[in-house]
Amino acid sequence: MASPSPSLCLLRLSALGDVTHVVPLVRTLQAARPGFPIHWVIDKVGLKLLDGLPGVTFHAYDKKTGLAGMKALRAELPAERFDALLQMQVAFRANVLSAFIPARRRIGYDRSRSKDLHGLFINERIPDRPGIHVLDAIGSFCEPLGLTQTEVSWDLAVPDQAHAWAQAQWQDDGRPVLMISPCSSHERRNWYAERYAAVANHASARGWRVVLCGGRSELERRTADAIQAQLVQPALDLVGKDTLKQLPALLARAALVMTPDSGPMHIANAMGTKVLGLHAASNPHRSGPYSDRRYCVDRYDDAARKYLGKPASALKWGTKIEFDDVMELITVEDGIAAFERYAADRQ
Repeated sequence: MASPSPSLCLLRLSALGDVTHVVPLVRTLQAARPGFPIHWVIDKVGLKLLDGLPGVTFHAYDKKTGLAGMKALRAELPAERFDALLQMQVAFRANVLSAFIPARRRIGYDRSRSKDLHGLFINERIPDRPGIHVLDAIGSFCEPLGLTQTEVSWDLAVPDQAHAWAQAQWQDDGRPVLMISPCSSHERRNWYAERYAAVANHASARGWRVVLCGGRSELERRTADAIQAQLVQPALDLVGKDTLKQLPALLARAALVMTPDSGPMHIANAMGTKVLGLHAASNPHRSGPYSDRRYCVDRYDDAARKYLGKPASALKWGTKIEFDDVMELITVEDGIAAFERYAADRQ
């Protein structure tokens, strides 16, 4: 095909980082045929972040609704078959859900990335290219449609009200902002409060403002409180105070965001903010901030050797090393060194 299908459905339910990675694919498809409609089956949380993306009709699926929700989704979709379904999630629930989406072409992952019976629900596959970033793997879903993703852009749908809210949270006094989003939904990827606090105290001593952000979970509240208790200068605590529509605008106000491998990491990157990523449980070259990984801490190889007995280069691409205490491998000195790399480049 020389151009994308005239009726196209994307299936990617979660998580926040991954749905953020899909947006450049949407931009590639829209650039090839401006104005053609795209349908996207997504989860309720992802919809809160991306609702309003121009040219996209979203269909939210709540995993708690099971098969009944899948049947309801089918009734909501256009009656006619899509020319192509891009099935960008290999989890079993997503595979079953895809069966409720009528499409002539059902494009899925290559065999090396397939699992949970993914191959039974598709009739075409993307090229097998090991060793690439998650965003590039998702971007390759346009290739069976005769396209290539040569540019990566997001332009997230962030309303003016969200930017206004973020602007109102502190007065811009010229100090650069270190924003700490301390928690991933995968707890074993999370660093330690006392180590976040040590880097934050270093940044404060260098004249930076420190801001804490995060969601409304008990873990995020507890972690933020533990960080705050160890700060020489109190941070501005915005944990639990923003919405998912406001979060991109908030992250855009930071000079540098310190976070483990998490949704906020990828949203910050999409907004053009530099990221001090903390990686031991996951490989930053596969799932770190796409645009710039110069300020990441990378202890993934150390984790592979300690917990799996082999170097990272010998692991299957995408292997997670989510062991208890794996983040112990990242020291305060690692965090400060990454901060200083950014501070030196910023001058």
